[in-house]
Amino acid sequence: MKALLLSLLLLPVVALAQAPTIEISGANFRPLPVAVPAPLTQNDGAKALVAPFDSAFSFDLAASGILQVLDRKGFTADAKEGMAAASINFSRWADVGAEALVKVSLAQDGGVLRGELRLFNVGTGREDLKVSKEAPADNASLLAHRLADALYRHFTREPSPFLSRITYVRKVGTNRDVYVADWDGGNARALTKGGINILPALSQDGSQVAFTTYRKNRPDIYVQSPGGEAKAVISGGQMATGAAFSPDGKRIAYSLAEGESAQVYVANADGSGARALTDTPYGLNTSPTWSPDGKRIAFVSNRGGSPQVYIMNADGTGVRRLTFQGNYNQTPDWSPRGDLIVFTARDERNAFDLFTVSVETGKVTRLTQDQGSNEEPAFSPNGRLIVFTSTRNGGSQLYVMTADGNNQLPLRAEKGVYQTPDWAPLPQAQ
Repeated sequence: MKALLLSLLLLPVVALAQAPTIEISGANFRPLPVAVPAPLTQNDGAKALVAPFDSAFSFDLAASGILQVLDRKGFTADAKEGMAAASINFSRWADVGAEALVKVSLAQDGGVLRGELRLFNVGTGREDLKVSKEAPADNASLLAHRLADALYRHFTREPSPFLSRITYVRKVGTNRDVYVADWDGGNARALTKGGINILPALSQDGSQVAFTTYRKNRPDIYVQSPGGEAKAVISGGQMATGAAFSPDGKRIAYSLAEGESAQVYVANADGSGARALTDTPYGLNTSPTWSPDGKRIAFVSNRGGSPQVYIMNADGTGVRRLTFQGNYNQTPDWSPRGDLIVFTARDERNAFDLFTVSVETGKVTRLTQDQGSNEEPAFSPNGRLIVFTSTRNGGSQLYVMTADGNNQLPLRAEKGVYQTPDWAPLPQAQ
């Protein structure tokens, strides 16, 4: 259905003296078949925390796009098998198609949950990774994300998105509230309470969320830190929307509607020093998104007759049109890797689907098709995954997929109606 834009090559396990590395090259991709038995527990306290840990850990690995997590129902190994290589019957794991084996052990010590992860090469019986992490006992999913991140780093030599956060809008009745959650939708906390609050965007360090709110009966842009007070930063014109933080966090880009037009502006993060970057009378310029180096901005404009994705320098010069396919392209998000922009487009059947476009060549690749409406994409901090909304199972739910459109999975968020997710890293203890 789609070309592979961000292809991954998994080097053979047995052929290497060291553990395999997933490289950003090659025309072939084969997820590594890995067996992940249920975590072992060292005490009764840990037994009570297996379920929340296992749910988050399993999702991390399944959604990573680099691993094929085998179904536990087919496992034939002894459930009491230990963590050490000497206690493992590797032939049993080879029989179920596993090339790698991940063992996890959990122990609770007061208010701390500790976990040990060991990764084995099934073909050789060699232990390739041993790592220990801990987290508060009331946040077992954080321990899961930390161990999954260690495993991901081992295979790819780069950070995972598992310790990052997302923000989104959840609609309940007439209210639309902004939430901040773990990357998988867990541990969600409301940033706003009641009213209409839309289009949230996380700062690059995850410390602030910018969003549009109607709390003064007109759409203004506010900035708020989780647990802090909201502060108006853009209040003027008929409608201020679509705030996006620059990579260094010092500026915001946004759209300001006045009269019959809307222009893209840039201001300091506190709203001062605002100036217009576009000037198209009777034209609409919206949805700015920064390049990872902060030197360029992509945005949507109808100056050519229909909404299309354009690129300009961060000072408003050098405007060029990027998309020429389709007649309704919107909600662009620039990959942290710099090579792609993902966006929503309406196709010939009036369905909304997701596409990427190459910044350099303009090549467009379709990511979703024939599964409801798919909209509002945002790249993960490492550019490997994309979060988006989809109506494929009724309502608007949060989904994640790899950057080439594969491995589409619903997030672990509670049931509800979700809109406009955004993704940015939030530093946490490793």
